[in-house]
Amino acid sequence: MSHDTLFSPFTLKNLTLQNRVVMAPMTRNFSPGGVPNQAVADYYERRAENNVGLILTEGTVIERPASKNEANIPNIYGEALDGWAKVVAAVHAKGGKIAPQIWHTGAALGNNPDYRPTPMDSPSGLGLDGAEIGEAMSEADIADTIAAFGRASGDAKRIGFDAIELHGAHGYLIDEFFWDGTNKRSDKWGGATIGERTRFAVEVVKAARAAVGPDFPVILRLSQFKPGAYDNKIAKTPQELEAWLTPLLDAGVDILHCSQRRFWEPEFADSDLNFAGWAKKITGAPTITVGSVGLSGEFIAGFGGETSHAVPIDELLKRLDRGDFDLVAVGRALLADPEWVEKIRSGRGTEARGFERALLGSLV
Repeated sequence: MSHDTLFSPFTLKNLTLQNRVVMAPMTRNFSPGGVPNQAVADYYERRAENNVGLILTEGTVIERPASKNEANIPNIYGEALDGWAKVVAAVHAKGGKIAPQIWHTGAALGNNPDYRPTPMDSPSGLGLDGAEIGEAMSEADIADTIAAFGRASGDAKRIGFDAIELHGAHGYLIDEFFWDGTNKRSDKWGGATIGERTRFAVEVVKAARAAVGPDFPVILRLSQFKPGAYDNKIAKTPQELEAWLTPLLDAGVDILHCSQRRFWEPEFADSDLNFAGWAKKITGAPTITVGSVGLSGEFIAGFGGETSHAVPIDELLKRLDRGDFDLVAVGRALLADPEWVEKIRSGRGTEARGFERALLGSLV
């Protein structure tokens, strides 16, 4: 398969990328006190100098008392902004483009039982397993959270980022409002349909858009699956998918980042289109696909200890060439090998380093 489309430029608003490869956001937990340091800057700089089209940072959390579930997840407020400005400068010095993923972990618990900040924000005081974990967010909590997303978005633009991504996937706060399993509210922030349950995300997007202006790209990451509910579908039909996505695009989203575990799996029956393919078909908006690109296995098994090795990307290139999606996010392969893009470009993809869980213990 030809690499021509993968290595063609992509332009949206004031953002031009040299190719269609996106570094997927991956939590690394290497920012002591929530502040990214020189090691974090060096980590992203290595990807920029090896020509990743767009770097999406690990999730960076907004200014709320319990916005993160691990102590060393980076913030995107206060002292952390100076650290991120240095990361941005390092990436730009290598000709790269970078966007922060702006995040609130909601009711999703981290791996350290001794780190449990409170009060925990969630739509209905429910965890992903349906168990009670606290009180439902009040109107004041919701308003402050929306404002914090807006401030973070504006700060990201001010310190030089090239775009932003809002994290609305994987069972975290925005996604908890989407999902009927965690959003049981009877007020305007809930509802029986996905169209009604988009309201919180719509207001977050509006706040972000107001903060960054009309020409700055806003990306939104979405997923059907949740941790522990990998076959879940928020939108069970193309019609429900349209009801989910349309209000978000109307509010100001430019690009839909459609997360799934394996990019080749069809989203609905009677079509081989994946999640990103259906999102683009229904809305016409640019989409990012992601999920086991360039490596055997998939990310959940990989983070659980399964070793992955490099595999061909012919199927990915075929779908990109026919226009199913516009951009391709690469996770574990780029976490393991900063040179992955250049190895693919030069026909040395099978030489790319595989992924093993030990790599999570350092910034390669």
